Amino acid sequence: MSPLTWAALAGAIALEVAGTTMLQMSQQFTKPWPTVGMAACYLVAFYLLSIALKQIPVGLAYAIWSGLGVVAIATIGVVLFKQRLDLPAIAGLGLIVSGVLVINLFSKSVSH
Repeated sequence: MSPLTWAALAGAIALEVAGTTMLQMSQQFTKPWPTVGMAACYLVAFYLLSIALKQIPVGLAYAIWSGLGVVAIATIGVVLFKQRLDLPAIAGLGLIVSGVLVINLFSKSVSH
């Protein structure tokens, strides 16, 4: 699999996380610049995801994209927005990371 494919997926994840962060900052679309930034990030994120889908099966790409995005945005919520996670939430996030690792390390569906 091409390194550009993985770079496209990583970029899609980063931009989805940035877009979700700006969604929170837009305060229900009442702040124009975070709203515009959110839309731009989501648009480019989906474009990059479509590039990754040329070589990564959609189910696996989406699992990696959404799983890592959930963990990243939860971390940003704690750090940037002072949100709290309880033990079950932390355990669930750990299971998501474990799932992404299992897919990437052991699945034959994703060739490295």
